[in-house]
Amino acid sequence: MSPSPAALEGLRVLDLSGPMGNYAGKLFADMGADVILVEPPQGTALRREPPFIGDVPGIERSLNYAYQNTSKRGICLDLDTASGQRLLRELAATADLVIETAPPGWMDARGIGHAALSMGRPQLVMASITPYGQTGPYAQMQATDLVGLATGGLLWMGGYQGVAPTQAHGDQAFKCAAMYGAVAALLAVTEAELDGQGQHVDISMQESVTLALENAAQTYDLEGTIRKRPLGDQRFAGYGLFPCRDGYIFLGSRGIGTSPAWTRSLQWFKDEGMEGVDRLFGPEWSDMNYLKSDEAREVFGELFIPWARAHSKAWLYGEGQKRGIPLAPVSTPADLLDNPQLRARGHFVPFTHPLLRQAADMPGAPYVLSGTPWKVRCPAPALGQHTGEVLGEIGIAADEVARLYAAGVVA
Repeated sequence: MSPSPAALEGLRVLDLSGPMGNYAGKLFADMGADVILVEPPQGTALRREPPFIGDVPGIERSLNYAYQNTSKRGICLDLDTASGQRLLRELAATADLVIETAPPGWMDARGIGHAALSMGRPQLVMASITPYGQTGPYAQMQATDLVGLATGGLLWMGGYQGVAPTQAHGDQAFKCAAMYGAVAALLAVTEAELDGQGQHVDISMQESVTLALENAAQTYDLEGTIRKRPLGDQRFAGYGLFPCRDGYIFLGSRGIGTSPAWTRSLQWFKDEGMEGVDRLFGPEWSDMNYLKSDEAREVFGELFIPWARAHSKAWLYGEGQKRGIPLAPVSTPADLLDNPQLRARGHFVPFTHPLLRQAADMPGAPYVLSGTPWKVRCPAPALGQHTGEVLGEIGIAADEVARLYAAGVVA
């Protein structure tokens, strides 16, 4: 049987982006598009971001780069040279989409903005992923992932009360921008296939992050109330994060005396012989105001935490599920690798790299397409690995390629 076709097979994408957009290119590449990573001679900045294989820095050793650039081919072009700009225009004439993360105006100043590139291919779509978009008073400002979380408002929601806001791990602002950018770009490419006309897609990291605030903005607009970081404290007795024998769990019985989850929790504690459990059965535990009080939370903690510390996350989770009690383990990365649900769905896939003696595990796609499956087609490219190959595909003769190498235009 012939292998199943890939969902985006036949689509060509030029990925000129850096850390803010390389993940968007990966989404296209792992779905079968021919994604060509176009790097400057020194390589994308992602190559210099840790962690590194063996904790040794190097442009071919970044695990961050290796993960976000799977299934791509890679070339090096110096876009500050006239020859490099000409080559990009020739490449763009064969492409459906360009993804870039340069400051607004940078591409236009070099004659490789959307207007210039689309002259050779009217249906070309360009997706520009920047901190604040192409317009507005912040447009020319630079931003790290932390700045994106801060100006987008999500940083305020992370961490614990009484301390400074805490950044979520893993460049979440960059990932928000890349994911929304990929979705918007694919919609524009679909439209271009229908009417033959491409467009410039303008993606703002700040706006992408703001979409993650759920109802925090509406809460302030309607009530004048600024949402706080609640996770360090229990909202009610019986609700929140609690330590156990091998980590933490989240318990969501909510502390409401008449709720089934609370009643089931009390029965569970009694069945297991929790010391002092009778203190939780008084009439005050049906009073919502009391459940919000410091006294109620302290009493519950005094009883529940020593009991929970005697049990594992897995046992608490399993028993909670059996009894219909909202309880979840706080999973570590090691927990996730052994998670039976993720294992059953084949979520983790082999990660191969020339510098690794054996394959490791990495997250796969969070979706399954029955007819056009996702897969990693090849490891991330070495710096300039496919330069000669790609230039040959657009008709650049071998002697011209050699001259470009000698001049430092390509690498």
